[in-house]
Amino acid sequence: MATLSVRFKDSETHSRLQRRAAGTSLSALAERLIDEGLRMDAHPGIVFRDGPTGRRAGLAAGLDVWQIINWVKDQEGSPEERVAEAAQLLDLPVRWVQIAVRYYAEFTEEIDARIEANDRAAEEGLAAWEREQRLLSK
Repeated sequence: MATLSVRFKDSETHSRLQRRAAGTSLSALAERLIDEGLRMDAHPGIVFRDGPTGRRAGLAAGLDVWQIINWVKDQEGSPEERVAEAAQLLDLPVRWVQIAVRYYAEFTEEIDARIEANDRAAEEGLAAWEREQRLLSK
């Protein structure tokens, strides 16, 4: 664990941080915001958003990184062809898919875990639907 002491020139920034941290520790929020800020700085076009499955990386243009990578992985051909095909299927400029791929290259485990979680949720949802259909067809 590393420690960082921060002094705010602008007391309003500190106040906003405290208000935003309601329900969590100030340190945990500051660490998350710094981490996300560093990631966004290193990967322009990437943003972070909350959702039902938690906080995740996405494109400023809309889709989550894991969704784009899932499409890229499903394509065939050279890496360039797979990126181009995914871009066409998703109706995105190739450069946006490339941004997602670059982010994935650095945070592979995080994105792979999100893809696996989504696959599990889809399987569980399908199994629940199939059980319902069996019950309703009796």
